[in-house]
Amino acid sequence: MEDVSDPPFRSVCKANGADMMYTEFISSEGLIRDAIKSRRKLDIFEEERPVGIQIFGGDEEAMGMSAAIAATVNPDLVDINFGCPVKKVVTKGAGAGVLRDIPLMVRLTEAVVRNTKLPVTVKTRLGWDESSINIEEVAERLQDVGIKALAIHGRTRAQMYKGEADWTLIGRIKENPRIKIPIFGNGDINSPEKALEYKNRYGVDGIMIGRAAIGYPWIFNEIKHFLQTGEHLPLPTIQQRVEVIRHHLKRSLEWKGPVYGILEMRRHYTNYLKGFPNIKEFRSKLVQLNTYEEIDDILKQVLIRYDGFIAEKNLWSFAEGAPNCETAK
Repeated sequence: MEDVSDPPFRSVCKANGADMMYTEFISSEGLIRDAIKSRRKLDIFEEERPVGIQIFGGDEEAMGMSAAIAATVNPDLVDINFGCPVKKVVTKGAGAGVLRDIPLMVRLTEAVVRNTKLPVTVKTRLGWDESSINIEEVAERLQDVGIKALAIHGRTRAQMYKGEADWTLIGRIKENPRIKIPIFGNGDINSPEKALEYKNRYGVDGIMIGRAAIGYPWIFNEIKHFLQTGEHLPLPTIQQRVEVIRHHLKRSLEWKGPVYGILEMRRHYTNYLKGFPNIKEFRSKLVQLNTYEEIDDILKQVLIRYDGFIAEKNLWSFAEGAPNCETAK
């Protein structure tokens, strides 16, 4: 989730039950060029652990070097993104673009494994398109070169985020007697019921959540509670929503500073306040204000206006252009 799953967002997810998280994906070429934006994405904090640094690229030397650079900030693992379908990544022969060249995918993975002592994991898709689904071969070959876990999004690159994710192949890989590493499923998990159903049906070792956590970090604890008890947690109150917004905003200011911390938080207000009637007037003010104090004054007004109102959970429509490249589970 480029430009979403930064440290402030990850802090909110961790506080609400995420067991493990990844950074935004980081360009290997950017890291070795010492690009400021790429280097900044290496920032991780003790409260996030376990946390993995996710890298992407299409050049073996750059991937190996970037794995070594990533290890210097002491993450718990290094993850390779072979799943991002967006054009600007794919056209550089990276992300899901590598799905068209399995030998290259293997070499890139070997380069990363060779250049770090940390565990290496991979996130990928079923294949490039329906005519070239190759995830079974990919799983075996990447395991053979040393990855410690594999996360699979149940779509091809051609599908982007449209249609329904197909978990049947994910389940088949989990059942493959040759596969000894943990297999994590990803795609369309947006409710506790679906998490339980897919975990039981396909036998995966874990479930990765991405877009469903945007504006709704409570999903992690909701799923965990439902798996343990079969019961639902109450939906978050307006007080809980505002508390999370404040937490997110404070961390954004601490990490990004008073200007970018405010500006980059603006994309999140709509998601946190979905489902509240006539909320537009408040959202419009929130995205125009420039200090924490001014924003907090509006949040206090929101608390008064919607006291006692419980918004129904708004699920992502997965056909929409929601942020991509899932990074938490």
